[in-house]
This record gives sequence, structure tokens and C-alpha cells, in this order.
Amino acid sequence: MTLEEWEAKAKGLLKAEIKKRNLNYQQVVAAMESIGVAENERNFRNKIGRGKFTAVFMLQVLEAIGCKSLILD
Repeated sequence: MTLEEWEAKAKGLLKAEIKKRNLNYQQVVAAMESIGVAENERNFRNKIGRGKFTAVFMLQVLEAIGCKSLILD
């Protein structure tokens, strides 16, 4: 896979987990604040939209939304 394909996969996984929980980006940002991660909605939206974010960011989002397991397929 190319780098762009990996980025698209990470983006898709994160968006799917957010959607499964019927959350919008504003709610995710608020949930991240509750675990001590400062993020504004605009930056959050840009990171997700580009699909270019760190593994740390992805783990923070997953923790904030209560995702305890992730299926990669």
C-alpha cells in the first residue's frame, strides 16, 4: 500500500468509530477535553479531513470516544 492508502485507511477507521457512536466532531472535541487533551474543532476537522495525524492523536480520539477495540478490516 502507498502512504496515501494508509492515510485513507486510518482516516476511514477513525471516522467509522466516531460514526458508530453517533457523535459529531464538536462532541468528540469535548470528549477529548474531558481526558485532558486540548483540541479545537477546526483543527480536529482538518486533521481528520486530511487523514494526516499521529498515532498518538488517533489513540487519544479512540480513548475519548470510549473505543476499547478496533477491527482493522
